[in-house]
Amino acid sequence: MIALVDCNNFYVSCERVFNPKLEGKPVGVMSNNDGCVVARSTEIKALGVAMGMPAHQIDPHIRRQCILLSSNYALYGDMSRRVTDVLSQHTPHVDVYSIDESFLSFEGFEPETLAERCQTMRHQVRRDTGIPVSVGLSTSKTLAKIANHRAKKEPHFNGVAIMHPDSEDTRAFLEHLPVTEIWGVAGRSAVRLHTLGIENAWQLREASPKHLRKHFSVVMERIVWELRGVDCIHLDDMTQPKKQIMVSRSFGRLTSNKADLHEAVRVHSSRAGEKLRKQSGLAQAIMVFVRTNRFRDDLPSYSKSLVIPLPHPTDDSRELVRAAIAGLERIFKEGIWYQKCGVMLMDLCDHDNEQLGLLAEPVSDEQRERNEKLMATLDKLNREHGKNTVRLGMPRKINAWELRCEHRTPRYTTKWDELAVAKS
Repeated sequence: MIALVDCNNFYVSCERVFNPKLEGKPVGVMSNNDGCVVARSTEIKALGVAMGMPAHQIDPHIRRQCILLSSNYALYGDMSRRVTDVLSQHTPHVDVYSIDESFLSFEGFEPETLAERCQTMRHQVRRDTGIPVSVGLSTSKTLAKIANHRAKKEPHFNGVAIMHPDSEDTRAFLEHLPVTEIWGVAGRSAVRLHTLGIENAWQLREASPKHLRKHFSVVMERIVWELRGVDCIHLDDMTQPKKQIMVSRSFGRLTSNKADLHEAVRVHSSRAGEKLRKQSGLAQAIMVFVRTNRFRDDLPSYSKSLVIPLPHPTDDSRELVRAAIAGLERIFKEGIWYQKCGVMLMDLCDHDNEQLGLLAEPVSDEQRERNEKLMATLDKLNREHGKNTVRLGMPRKINAWELRCEHRTPRYTTKWDELAVAKS
């Protein structure tokens, strides 16, 4: 059996662990620069605050009832690790799917003991971390994900739902589940399925796998088998390497200082290189862009981008930064107040499909190996000792591009000077 463990309202739950006064209150967590609501408690959902709603568009009457907090990603990442550590005590097979979701394999465990085991696991996670979780169980990842949804929404499951693939209960539920609610079925695919007369999960389960593979892809074929209870989807099937990598961010305040943009572009390019190496890719071009605040009619408007071809495909952050800074120099204009800048890595390929341009300088095997070792070391240090432990260049203490996070709570578990204080 496979279990999907999902943390309930994860960001909000992390905040409530260290501030119990938030329990039962309508709480929302905002995106970078306190822009949009990206996580919601059950109470704030009931007030009609939608996912992704800009904070300034929330009705003032509703806004006064809500508690909106800035994102505290250092805290959320550490709490996610703590939850995973507890899960690993119950089975050695834990695949982390996202910051708040993990797939667990209970192969070899007695099936009749799993419901009780998962209840015990839920209680331990809550006891040791303070985070509430729901568990969905079935013989495939797709059905486990559907079961997890039921565990959250249907109180009689008490947080743990088991869906046997051939039971009447499973059939009844799948017959009323739209295909758009199935993991891995995107909007376009759903439209095409509708043209084939497939509108719910049961119809998709009963469809011909080979026929759907011809019309869609091998992933859709596997989804059909998954709905039948056959575990055949790999997590990599659902997280395909990106064809482009974008890193950008609005500034905390407007700036006309070129040094601010230099620092931001350097940080964004380094982060893009880190993401590129994570998917074992190479970039053949990088685009850098800047823009002003289009809502400020009292200031000159300016938006410009530039694509810089790279001498050879690379994942070296130093080369990406060098090219991006060169592009910024060409599009920067004095006297303009900028609100945002960013970079995009383009024409991505993997190492096996690397192609050198006719005029490109070849890189020796020795130099390539040295560069790869340097980047691997940089990534390892940042992964093991914390983000930005090692970085290209040091930012100034006061700069415009730093995030606005006026409502961020302390990073209780990752900063010595922000540890929680217990009072008697």
